[in-house]
Formats: sequence, structure tokens, C-alpha cells
Amino acid sequence: MTTAKAKSLYPPALLAHAKDARHEGPLTDATHSARCSNPLCGDRVHLHLRLIDGRIDALRFEARGCAIAKASAALLAEWAPGHSPDEAMQQGERLEQALAGELTEFEGFEVLAGVRDFPTRVGCATLAWQTLKACLEAGPT
Repeated sequence: MTTAKAKSLYPPALLAHAKDARHEGPLTDATHSARCSNPLCGDRVHLHLRLIDGRIDALRFEARGCAIAKASAALLAEWAPGHSPDEAMQQGERLEQALAGELTEFEGFEVLAGVRDFPTRVGCATLAWQTLKACLEAGPT
């Protein structure tokens, strides 16, 4: 991979989210929890969230794998509080559409835009969102 391609895939902001991820770790009073993995690369995400009155009150994660998967989980954890499960699901769908080139706007997730040029890495960027979907569909723990 050339230096220019690496810079587009791993911009400094993405690396900062991966390295100094806020909201990382367990959430002791979580109402929902789920784990998902990407068998193609070995990335794993475990999400914990707390729903109160139909809104995501808190979301924390544990991630193992590449910087893209960890940064995406960190971005999700920062974005999610205050949103409804439906809003979160819709945002995940929009991110998937943007990564597939079907949308041009990343709506706050521009740091992941370089992934669009690397189709094999899209699964890394969407793993946290797929885990959120599994978490919400599974219901309370």
C-alpha cells in the first residue's frame, strides 16, 4: 500500500479515535449487550448500552482488532447517547450506504470516508453498527 493510500485509509483523526477511545470498557448497569466479530479479519466488538425512556442513555464498547473497527466503535459510542434505537439503526444504514458509495455525505463520520476506497475494510467500519443492531434486536439482557 502506498503512503498516500495509507493516509486516506488511516487519517490522523481515525488513528486518534482508535488510540484514545472514550467510552471504552464495560457498562455495569447496561440493559442491552451483544458481541459480534468479523471472521474475515478477526475484529471483535462487544457493545453495552443502557436504554432509558426509549433513548440510548449510555453506550460503551470493548473492541479488539484493527484501528478502523475500534475507531468506528468509538465514534458510535460518542454519537449514540440521546438517540432512539430507530435513529441509531437509520444512522447505521446511512453509514453503510455512504461506504458503499450510494451516499456522498458521511453525516459526522467523515473520518471513515477513506474506507470506501477499500471494499475489504468496509466490514471493519460497520462491525460496531452491526453489533448495535444485534444488541437492540436481542432485547434487554
